[in-house]
Amino acid sequence: MRIDKFLKNSRIIKRRSIAKEACETGRVLINGKEAKPGSEVSIGDLVEINFGNSSMKIEVEKILDHVPKDKAPELYKVL
Repeated sequence: MRIDKFLKNSRIIKRRSIAKEACETGRVLINGKEAKPGSEVSIGDLVEINFGNSSMKIEVEKILDHVPKDKAPELYKVL
């Protein structure tokens, strides 16, 4: 699954366009490498997202296309 879509589905970033912009400006890393919006993410990957002053590091646990709001946190584990 594309990283921009994963970030939106997991509710880490609210809109896919914002997730895409974060990737384009180099604020998203997959396994330590800068991610493009179309970069593929798979189970077990480590994703780091930099939000201005703070950052978030997660491990991908599930990949689903349609996720209810209450199930979104099951897609990743915060490290």
